[in-house]
Amino acid sequence: MEDCYKILGVRHDATAAEIKRAYRLKAKQLHPDATQDSETTEEFRKLVKAYEILSDVKQRSLFDESFFTRYASKTHRSTDSFDYRKWLEVRNDEESRAKLIFFDLMHNREDDAVAEFKKMSMEHAGFRLAKWFTREDFMDYGFILCEELVLRQEYYDAFMLLEQIIRMEYSYEYFRLFFPEVMDLARSVLRNHLEGKISDELALDCWERALDLKFGNSDDAFFLRKMAAAYTRMGDKATARVCEEAASRM
Repeated sequence: MEDCYKILGVRHDATAAEIKRAYRLKAKQLHPDATQDSETTEEFRKLVKAYEILSDVKQRSLFDESFFTRYASKTHRSTDSFDYRKWLEVRNDEESRAKLIFFDLMHNREDDAVAEFKKMSMEHAGFRLAKWFTREDFMDYGFILCEELVLRQEYYDAFMLLEQIIRMEYSYEYFRLFFPEVMDLARSVLRNHLEGKISDELALDCWERALDLKFGNSDDAFFLRKMAAAYTRMGDKATARVCEEAASRM
């Protein structure tokens, strides 16, 4: 059995976030759609298999047990006394708090990452994670944070973050083959997790923003009808009619 960690290029104690990012980066280079090389295609097959194993908790545990038992004595954490997380945690500047969010996300502290993101978003108007990271790091880990926000039913925050990522992709192609995954998550939030779960005002904000994100006529018509229903509930029948008319023309 080949070393799945070596195939992905990550440490054996890599977090789920690190594994996801490593997979996306390598898959973009090795995907059959990007190369016709048979050797590269075989590498891609191995990459997919390695990711399937390491992204599944039970399969990863079994792999670790069978492959790394003989190396157990060599696996240990650094004895370096410097604790980077504690150093970040006691600092109150926006950059340190932003880096703490992604640090926790990469070190199996997803609840802490989401809580800090929510806290910073509420306490600091205009707080933007993207300001403190490279575009690539923000898009990779920002998307993973979006997934965690959706799992915790923080739908408005998830969509606001997804919108930033989608607009970045349109200005500079980065996700490429994985971009449909980003759009699917955003579409799921917009279609299934706004109405009745957040206020009509916030839902309207999301649907209106979504009209500029190139989802397509079918999705846009759906968003407009949802907007019409929300405006009707709010007593603005004139705007509701405008939305319905726009939807009928899609």
